[in-house]
Amino acid sequence: MAICDYYSAASDEAAVGVLDAPVGPDPAVFDVLSLKGIDPVVVVARLEGLLTDCAHDEARARPRSGQLLSDPEAEAAFVISVTDTLRDALASATDGQLGLVAGPFGAVEEVGLPSAEALEVLRLLSGLARRAVAENRRLYCWWAL
Repeated sequence: MAICDYYSAASDEAAVGVLDAPVGPDPAVFDVLSLKGIDPVVVVARLEGLLTDCAHDEARARPRSGQLLSDPEAEAAFVISVTDTLRDALASATDGQLGLVAGPFGAVEEVGLPSAEALEVLRLLSGLARRAVAENRRLYCWWAL
């Protein structure tokens, strides 16, 4: 299963800089949330669709949606961008809104979590997004296979 560390950074350059470390973003430097198997391309676009009430294709077409920022020839790890739309939707979501999305999000084939566990993942992502907005940072995923 892929390792997916979601984190905030001030710029794309700072975000890609985590590839210099052998184990991904350093929690002493970045606000990091480890979510194994929460794929930054397919799953994150599905989450964005659920939170912003749009089709998956529309979410995938947004700027920065699952955009590879690191070298495509890299073999160990990649840095993928998360849209500002999703960051903002997570940051502004109430616990009630997250609860409404938890069931459908958990039911996504690639997620496969019961609603209660999916809600906890959404709460953690929401907290990361709130802190990123407060610090004027963007969200990224360090994705290692």
